[in-house]
Amino acid sequence: MASAPKAPRPTAPLGGGPSRRPGWTKESVPVSPPPAQSILILDFGSQYTQLIARRLRELAIYAEILPYSATPETILARSPKGIILSGGPDSVHRKGSPQPDPEVFRLGLPILGICYGMQLLVCLHGGAVAPARRREYGHADLRIQGDSPLFKGISTRLQVWMSHGDAAQRLNNGFKVLARTATAPLAAIGDEARRWYGVQFHPEVAHTAEGGRILENFARRICGITQRWTMASLLKSQIAEIKAQVGSQSVVCALSGGVDSAVAAALIHRAIGRRLHCIFVETGLSRLGDRDRVEKYLGRALGLNIKIADASALFLRRLAGVSDPERKRKIIGRTFIEVFEAQARRLPDVAFLAQGTLYPDVIESVSVHGPSAVIKSHHNVGGLPKRMKLKLVEPLRYLFKDEVRRLGAEMGLPNEILRAHPFPGPGLAIRVLGAVTRQRLDVIRNADAILRQELHASGWYDRVWQGFTVLLPVRSVGVMGDSRTYENAVVLRCVGSRDGMTADWSRLPHDLLQKISSRIVSEVKGVNRVVYDVTSKPPATIEWE
Repeated sequence: MASAPKAPRPTAPLGGGPSRRPGWTKESVPVSPPPAQSILILDFGSQYTQLIARRLRELAIYAEILPYSATPETILARSPKGIILSGGPDSVHRKGSPQPDPEVFRLGLPILGICYGMQLLVCLHGGAVAPARRREYGHADLRIQGDSPLFKGISTRLQVWMSHGDAAQRLNNGFKVLARTATAPLAAIGDEARRWYGVQFHPEVAHTAEGGRILENFARRICGITQRWTMASLLKSQIAEIKAQVGSQSVVCALSGGVDSAVAAALIHRAIGRRLHCIFVETGLSRLGDRDRVEKYLGRALGLNIKIADASALFLRRLAGVSDPERKRKIIGRTFIEVFEAQARRLPDVAFLAQGTLYPDVIESVSVHGPSAVIKSHHNVGGLPKRMKLKLVEPLRYLFKDEVRRLGAEMGLPNEILRAHPFPGPGLAIRVLGAVTRQRLDVIRNADAILRQELHASGWYDRVWQGFTVLLPVRSVGVMGDSRTYENAVVLRCVGSRDGMTADWSRLPHDLLQKISSRIVSEVKGVNRVVYDVTSKPPATIEWE
């Protein structure tokens, strides 16, 4: 195998936008053993990197994401069957552009380079990459030539999605052209002997026809993956792993009733039974029925060992007169930790803290090229592990949100838990804009209950990713009966999304909006106006605070 030459000296960087992908620290690198057959994705900063992993997992092929700088030792420790080099916003010619350890190419593993990843394969192995004559963004007509296992069973012409400013101009070291477009004569390349392939387009996005088949061909035909990664197999392996980690000791878990904490608790309960101690902290900031739902579906039905700690008076006292959303979050987080610690100290032989950490939490701490801008403090309470000196149990840390729901379904958790809309850790305190009082909380709690009731009754609840109400810190004039009113305004916020990273407002039917509005104004004392938020994310966030 030819050694990998150094990349050419830099020219001016090409466009592509700032990286949305995470940077990585030593703590970010996965440490638990993966399934016996897996694909590793080296992240070069593409906004689509997570999508590659998701697409493979949807095909029952286990995939993990590692930083582009992962060492060969780290890679080999994961025992992958193949490697994917992701796309990225950089140019291979820019000084300091991300590049893998050259030894990665000497591991003897199949490699698929996507966009920037393909340009690396070309540039680092004797070929030429240069600024494209015309930057290509959007749909392109791909024409496949020859008979490559990468395109087995795929139409010879298909629509693909392009997003690049550089392009391969010349190949070397055994690479051959596998497909072209009108503007990219080297749109797909391959070296069959080394099992190295590159595509200039993005097979992971929905806009690429048969993109999933291309990824599956790489994983199964080229890398030789035969196992199917399923929730049943994951459940079995995770139970065994939790048992080995915890031994005969006990685990404490902050149970909110949300999907993540509920699935994590149910999974740990499967492994260690009553040695899992769940604490539900009643903050007084929860939705109508949340506590009852936890006790009914997780306590009585599943047999979880749940302690209710009612600290609602303490939370409301500390939030009195506070309007700034960041101050609200910090007060709630600090108080939550205080209450949780006090309850946990009373439990016997607790050595572990369970957390519902998800895969995006692991890989989205900072951007590839430096810390990400903080839009607002994270919804979930932080700081618990450091203060409590407990070891962590994080059985969901390699799963995406939709996979967590599938795992919960595998364990038989009810839809009342699994399909519940996301709810922020600070609760209704950040949906009451301005000062938080018991009266204002009751207004928004009752309005929110009506919204959820009508979404369920109309069949729209599962079509909306997140639906909630917001109480504005303003009052407006109205007429109710024969009297003038001067009351509160409530906002309805319903959005569609897959993972909360982006979202679009939900187009609810007008008659449904009318019914929700009429009920809120008629049934919730102190409200005389209802408005609907039609802003997407971006530019807005989903929550108002």
